[in-house]
Amino acid sequence: MVCFGGRRPAQKRRLKIEKIKLNVYAMYAIVEIAGQQFKVAKDQKVFVNRLSAEEGQKVAFDNVLLIGDGDKVTVGAPAINGAQVGAKVVRHLKGDKVIVFKKKRRKGYRVKNGHRQPLSQITIESIVASGAKPAAKAKAAPAKKAEPKKVAPAKAEAPQAAPAEDLSKMTVAQLKEMAKAKGITGISSMKKADLIEALSK
Repeated sequence: MVCFGGRRPAQKRRLKIEKIKLNVYAMYAIVEIAGQQFKVAKDQKVFVNRLSAEEGQKVAFDNVLLIGDGDKVTVGAPAINGAQVGAKVVRHLKGDKVIVFKKKRRKGYRVKNGHRQPLSQITIESIVASGAKPAAKAKAAPAKKAEPKKVAPAKAEAPQAAPAEDLSKMTVAQLKEMAKAKGITGISSMKKADLIEALSK
């Protein structure tokens, strides 16, 4: 008979069975956190998608789908009313880097991107089967009433003709407006120098 690690096979088997019994009879819950479902037990550390809560802050999750307490299993439809899982945010971190590589053969197309998922580590503090108050959702800030826009005073219909130096600083569009106001014809084909000459007369 071959012994593994100084223990006989029968002793190893007995230890495994005791561990399994301990795990089966501990209270656990299946809860939805940040769009994903997790099987959690008290004092368990879980990595979830980044939560908006600060580090050290306590959070509560109401969407409990199943609770197991020994032989008693309660299943929600879809969630259990009054059930809640309480947790504490330990820290915010980034997950391991994942390489996203795309290639199309014979086309010279190769794209390589890296991605690190933002995560939050939480510790499960309590599992309440019934009678819990629903978690308070963040209140939306009251929408501010739009103030009526101030009407700008009407511009003078025709800007007065400026000296030749100022005309050269103006854009072609501005010069054309001034020419229209003066009643000059054929401005669409005129260049900037022609417009300045016509306006300076």
